Amino acid sequence: MSDATSAARVLAILQMFEREKRPLSLKELSEYCQIPASTCHSLVHTLMKCSYLYQTGRRKDLYPTRRIFDIGAIIVANDPFLQRMEPVMEALRDRTQETIILGKRQKDNIVYLVVLEGPQTIRYSAAVGDMKPLHSTCIGKTMLAAMKPNDLRVWLEQQSLEEVTGNTIVSYARLIEHLQEAEEVGYFTTRGENVQDVTAISVPISINDELLGLAVAGPSIRMDERFDEMVSLLKQSQSELIAGGIAL
Repeated sequence: MSDATSAARVLAILQMFEREKRPLSLKELSEYCQIPASTCHSLVHTLMKCSYLYQTGRRKDLYPTRRIFDIGAIIVANDPFLQRMEPVMEALRDRTQETIILGKRQKDNIVYLVVLEGPQTIRYSAAVGDMKPLHSTCIGKTMLAAMKPNDLRVWLEQQSLEEVTGNTIVSYARLIEHLQEAEEVGYFTTRGENVQDVTAISVPISINDELLGLAVAGPSIRMDERFDEMVSLLKQSQSELIAGGIAL
């Protein structure tokens, strides 16, 4: 078996946990990934030895350890493009005094890549690696608006839009209308749609042909009082990133 085949099979094993979202037996991994039982056993043994998998209990089902997440977080945190963005994000946090977030799409969710929490005692708190729904977050709306109309329609037909809070938009027609209105002004908002009493604003950022969302988030009572200023500061940071050659 070639090194390339071994690498592909290891990735298949890890991706199967992502798909199934539960512990899996060695037999299930072998069948689902279409890997011979003896080969699958050898690969699983290696992953366990390196602390990437562990046995969950008596049935000896397997599940990935946090080590995968920790490695991914370190890699992302040291991405040269993200490091170049951080001074602009830090300046935006200092100007707004609110939490600044950089996020990207991961299937039907948003994953936070960088989070710079605001200095105020009462603030929006989040962590790198947090996953949020597309439809209830301003960064998620940024991603949805970038989809081709037919692709967006198909995606919506396959979704059950969860009512995360009482303010979450769960009507397909209203969500599409909301996205169109946001595209016209160049920024996307949520007002208590993902977290009660939190307002967030996002603008699109493209890095290496990948769409990201840059957002400012904080308590609605403060954000709403300075809403126009927040939009202006966010767009200014967007322009700085483009002018600096970091984003397109």
